[in-house]
Amino acid sequence: MKFPRPAKGAVCALAATALVAGCSSSGSTNTGSSSNSNSKVTLTFWSWVPNMDKVVAVWNQSHPDIQIKFTEAAGGDAELAKLLTAGKAGDMPDIAQIEYQSLPTMVTNNYLADISSYDSNLKSDFPSGLWNQVTLGQSQLYGVPQDAAPLAFFYRTDVFKKYNLAVPTTWAQYASEAVQLHKDDPSIYMGDTVTTDAGLFSGLSQQAGAQWWSTSGTSWSVGINSTASQKVASYWGNLVQEGALDSQTAWTASWDKSFSSGEYASWISAVWAPGDLASQAANTSGDWAMAELPQWAAGDDVDGAWGGSATSVTSDSKHAQQAAEFIAWLNQSSQGTDLLVKDGSIYPASLSAESSSSLPASSFMNQSDFYTLAKQFSASTAAATWGPDVNVAYSDFGDDFASTVKTEAGYLSALDKLQNSVIADMKSANFTISGS
Repeated sequence: MKFPRPAKGAVCALAATALVAGCSSSGSTNTGSSSNSNSKVTLTFWSWVPNMDKVVAVWNQSHPDIQIKFTEAAGGDAELAKLLTAGKAGDMPDIAQIEYQSLPTMVTNNYLADISSYDSNLKSDFPSGLWNQVTLGQSQLYGVPQDAAPLAFFYRTDVFKKYNLAVPTTWAQYASEAVQLHKDDPSIYMGDTVTTDAGLFSGLSQQAGAQWWSTSGTSWSVGINSTASQKVASYWGNLVQEGALDSQTAWTASWDKSFSSGEYASWISAVWAPGDLASQAANTSGDWAMAELPQWAAGDDVDGAWGGSATSVTSDSKHAQQAAEFIAWLNQSSQGTDLLVKDGSIYPASLSAESSSSLPASSFMNQSDFYTLAKQFSASTAAATWGPDVNVAYSDFGDDFASTVKTEAGYLSALDKLQNSVIADMKSANFTISGS
């Protein structure tokens, strides 16, 4: 599934000096050399974008000498875990879709190839914030941005009309309506808790002003339990404690059914949500609309992100040049990006694709201004810096919150526990942590 933009929406890259100050793996870094660039090759590719097999088929038909063998990946954190395992075994695919927040982990372990000699000419067609995500602010290039994933408020128009609900513009209004809706009809929730997915919770913390990682020179700071994060935790913990939100685990069959059955009136998600809704709740097509994420203060215009990905060449690939050619076509050419939007339901990172008049309206959403709004939300995404152990943080997040999703106090204690575990992990990897 499942990142952000320039100026106000810039996503800050990691300071390279801080990144390399930690440990490195025994893996070797491929600098982008390829064996016989004129020979016919077959490249393996992992991705979780819906219908990516259809996109790859178009490439394969017109590129007989560079064939792509596609494998559907589990997505996000699960795919990263498999990549790290495959990296240790020297058995990674040639090409992989990798979320922006996971790139520092892959780079630190020397698992990505530098493809700057092939694709650096694409820089002008991508927002500076996203380009910094794939370069880590340096001259090396570790992938090409694929999509941005600003958060948004998705809601059932029929349910909102039936219960006379207004689209909430502030979190205070969201909370009030969530309580009232479940009181009026106990079979319906405004939505689910946001703490069974670390990516969503970190995105909401990002909107509130939290910086889970930051750098100064070669030193790191960890702010997972910052005041801003605590505000977010208290807010959602209180709603769950009141019984106004459902607390079941996300991404399960039961959770999927809550969308198709009408148990959930809304979903805090990212602009890739229509693709998932079309899969898990096809019977609700045409009933959903997208609006701006509720704000902490009326009149604010700040967003967070949940996911967003680049397509990268791994250090195990012996054909980096050909892999880079496919990546450029996929994420920057008009044909590739049109297919990603049409078949994959992504919001493209490419500036030319983002401004293209050929962007199709979301048939599932039946909302003609979908991409106009997505562009607006993307431009409002707050800055974020990702640490070298996001995989550890996201994994521990699930464990720390699993037994405490019922109370506000539990949410706050889980944040403290997560902060401590991330600091301990970074120290064990020889990163310098300020203030600890």
